[in-house]
Amino acid sequence: MKRAACFLAAAGISACSTEPLRAPEVPAVEQYTSTAVAEERLAPGKDIPAQWWLLFRSPTLDALVRRALDNSPTLARAQAKMRQAEEDLNARSGATQWPRVDAKLSANRVDVEPQSLGVPSLPVPMPLDLYLASISVSYTFDFGGGTRHELEGLRAEVDHQSYELEAARLMLAGNVVTAAIREASLREQIAQSEEIVSLQERQLAIAERMETLGGAARLDVIAQQRELAQMRAALPNLRRDLERMRHRLAVYAGMPPSAPGLPVFVLAELQLPAEIPVSVPSKLARQRPDIRAAEAVLTRAGAQVGVATANLYPQLTLSAQLGNLSTSANGVFGGGSGFYFLGASLVQPLFRGGELQARRRSAVAAYEQAGAVYQETVLQGFQNVADALRALEADSAKVRERVDAVDRARGYRDIIAMRLNAGGVSQAAMLEATRHYHRSLLEQTQAEADRYADSAALLQALGGGWWQEAR
Repeated sequence: MKRAACFLAAAGISACSTEPLRAPEVPAVEQYTSTAVAEERLAPGKDIPAQWWLLFRSPTLDALVRRALDNSPTLARAQAKMRQAEEDLNARSGATQWPRVDAKLSANRVDVEPQSLGVPSLPVPMPLDLYLASISVSYTFDFGGGTRHELEGLRAEVDHQSYELEAARLMLAGNVVTAAIREASLREQIAQSEEIVSLQERQLAIAERMETLGGAARLDVIAQQRELAQMRAALPNLRRDLERMRHRLAVYAGMPPSAPGLPVFVLAELQLPAEIPVSVPSKLARQRPDIRAAEAVLTRAGAQVGVATANLYPQLTLSAQLGNLSTSANGVFGGGSGFYFLGASLVQPLFRGGELQARRRSAVAAYEQAGAVYQETVLQGFQNVADALRALEADSAKVRERVDAVDRARGYRDIIAMRLNAGGVSQAAMLEATRHYHRSLLEQTQAEADRYADSAALLQALGGGWWQEAR
């Protein structure tokens, strides 16, 4: 007996001698990019509002985003997964934190032939109905902390699903905003392209008349026909992309693509945010829901290590049973015979062929994997913000160049118009100048749409302000 006690003590000491987990290292970042970003609209240190899409000051866009957040099946699925995690936690909490009490009722008929036992008769008449009614109580003590770590892991899973829901909300709002901007850009591109096609058709008609009169070469006419055909060929793709974007917006809002009532977006109704709040890098890990979700997964993996460690310890269970055994003469709850049992069991793993130690090492490896994923998610978050900042910087420069190009094209067209009125140039020259002006407008539209979309991408990369909204 003394030898067995010493062995159990040694096993307990061996179970305690486990290496502590090392938390993953996350780099301390003071700025998102290596050099300053040349974008005047940035507001460093400010928090993003919860409804960040309101910065575009479009009631139509706001209404569609809210409709998507209310009706999206994607969010409904994420909400159901979160509720499932909550109920799993509730179920396990109830099963482990309180004693387990069960009531049992059984009825059996017993029939014995006295002759088979070598006796003429039995003291009780046969067949005999036996009834057993009992209540059992049991409770397992959490000496090793396994139950506590299991509940910790389930709570981490609830946190994980909660952050996954916030990430889905952020992604959905960002997708709606980006799709609306893309739709507005496509509408403007189609309008400008149709105007260019109309101008090219008029130019071609003039060139064909000039060729008939001998004032233009056939090669020039063919070149204009080729340019017109190329421009016409681009229009079906733009119209297709516009319809696809409309279909996408409908699905985001929880509607079929054919549903009526989907709003129409044009760039003139959107406004570029006057300033874009940029939170400090030290807050990014607490503001991006995907990083918080990865952190919750890491916590859950750490809890699994605790469970695997606790399995190396003894487990003590106390149990009691109180009941009544009666026959058909007494009835189920009649006099019968009362009984009770009291018991205790202690289980200490002694030899499992290295199974329990291997399971703990596996849990530690899973924790290290979750730590690497967390580190990667943090770094990707910083990269997303840095990429968006540089994209905005490039967009600002591009828009300035496009605006300058439009001004120059407009000035050139005005000069040609004055010369046309004075009889100094032909109608074909006027059409060519107007066509170049509309091409410049088309390129400016694309640059402005990129600036809108990248502004939304930066707000989304910074976390979208979900933590400021009380729900």
